[in-house]
Amino acid sequence: MYTGLQHLHSYLTYLVLLGLIISFLAALAGLFGSRLFTDKDRKLSLLGLIPVHLQWVVGIILYFVSPRGFSNFSGEAMGDSVSRLYILEHPLTMIIAVILITIGYSRAKRMQGTNAGFKSIAIFYGIGLALILLRIPWNAWPGN
Repeated sequence: MYTGLQHLHSYLTYLVLLGLIISFLAALAGLFGSRLFTDKDRKLSLLGLIPVHLQWVVGIILYFVSPRGFSNFSGEAMGDSVSRLYILEHPLTMIIAVILITIGYSRAKRMQGTNAGFKSIAIFYGIGLALILLRIPWNAWPGN
């Protein structure tokens, strides 16, 4: 079960990144194109939100079943940079990113009919995407 969750979490990251990049670029195009944020644009921004939430659920489950996660939490582990990454830095940064992306989507859906919906998606999804890219453990990805 652990190995399957680990692989799911790793490969789902590609879907998360793709969805966020598409949503972010569409928001930038709408923002700089001076278009109005419509229901179609709101649905397009779900391409970023849904995979992020799915990844978060898988990540939380993995955090509690992984030997590198919660069960490894100790003062000694905090001294090791790799252990600290898996115990604290990666999960905390990802939770912040999920919260920001969710806030961006929630704000934008209330701004339909204005250009401000694109701005909300661009800012919050952009910051969330940057946080995700900063704290992905690249060396642990399959193939590395």
